[in-house]
Amino acid sequence: MNRFATLLAFLILTCWWDHSQLHAQAVKVDVRQSESGNWQLYRDGEPYYVRGAGGHVNLDKLVEIGGNSIRTWSTDHAGEILDEAYARGLTVMLGLWVQHERHGFDYSDTTAVRSQLEGFRKVVMAYKDHPALLLWGIGNEVDLFYTNTSVWYAVNDIARMIHEADPNHPTCTVTAGLDPEEVRLIRERAPHIDIYGINTYGDLGKVKAGIRQAGWQGPYMITEWGPNGHWEVERTAWGAPVEQSSSEKASSYEARYRNFIASDTEKCVGSYVFLWGQKQETTATWYGLFSDRQESSEAIDILHTLWRGSPPANRCPTIQSASINRLVKGEFIRVTAEERMDIVADVTDPDGDPLAYRWMIIPESTDIRSGGDAESAPTPVSSRALRRNGNSVSMRAPAQEGPYRLFLLAYDGKNHYAYTNIPFYVIPRPEDAPPARAISFKRMNPE
Repeated sequence: MNRFATLLAFLILTCWWDHSQLHAQAVKVDVRQSESGNWQLYRDGEPYYVRGAGGHVNLDKLVEIGGNSIRTWSTDHAGEILDEAYARGLTVMLGLWVQHERHGFDYSDTTAVRSQLEGFRKVVMAYKDHPALLLWGIGNEVDLFYTNTSVWYAVNDIARMIHEADPNHPTCTVTAGLDPEEVRLIRERAPHIDIYGINTYGDLGKVKAGIRQAGWQGPYMITEWGPNGHWEVERTAWGAPVEQSSSEKASSYEARYRNFIASDTEKCVGSYVFLWGQKQETTATWYGLFSDRQESSEAIDILHTLWRGSPPANRCPTIQSASINRLVKGEFIRVTAEERMDIVADVTDPDGDPLAYRWMIIPESTDIRSGGDAESAPTPVSSRALRRNGNSVSMRAPAQEGPYRLFLLAYDGKNHYAYTNIPFYVIPRPEDAPPARAISFKRMNPE
């Protein structure tokens, strides 16, 4: 080997060694209580308040708005996610997907429970020294529809194993909402849990007092929060949940963060907003902070203002109202099959950017699951416009009877969007009714 080749090989080996050593240097994280009784996370000896998001996409955007951490629910692609986070100065609450009773796991089966524990031991050994790791999330909503409370013994065994294998990172378990009985069970059966995690939406305002009344002595985090849940809202006469618009959600995000998260400086050590991404859950827009094309919604502007102290330079459009035949969402909107629907929306852009509109009619979803389980999205109805003029459009109602939603999406051309949807019900045409008025339709581009 010549001198140049030898030097090159040495440099490559040195770089590889430096990289491997870098990713073998754990950053110490611990929870401390001050003399005044306030709880605080510390990372590398410095106070660390979590301004986080649940999800692992669009990480540059999270950094841009002042976020500092992400949450995962499992260790799928964990190495890649940890590396991506580290490259951007973000930390990770790494989730261990503890199996659910509602999915068929039996916590009376000691062999299965032991196998799960040993599987997690391998995972912990693999990632415990990654410098992006912040804490371990042991299970997500294992209490949802459960009957066998022995799961908390299993959670404690996992937490104990982590404390033995990894002295540098705290443990957390996450419940669906806050139930005093579950607080008691976790206190008694899972004493190796350092931080209580709570997924909560419309009931977020009850946590600050509720967790104290339930007797939790340590710190807690809000591990999911966002708009009103689909189980917490008003319903139409035919049972469809009424979703908030993107602007209504933005207002609630601001109020909830200021009043119920940031205000608890004694016990709350941070939060993870949900969902940093997009998914079908009741609708395609209910929880995601982004569109299916990764445009930002108005709630992200609010997070920027909360975390950075000032709004972004260019902001999302806002929706004031929308109607079908002068009726707004939540009202009894009933239309006859194939008849004309007149739709008007009041949408503005705070920066004066010109807006483009997208209108879609989608059947009401029939695949509603629990706990964030994957749902299939209904197929949009072929949409045709009779007349279109900026923020108003006339469309023909679907031919088939049943519940639908009209979706309005407005785009500012700056990778931002606003949205709302209006549930309505199509009734069949009376047998003696004349055919729907023949009109020359202009096919509407749903994109």
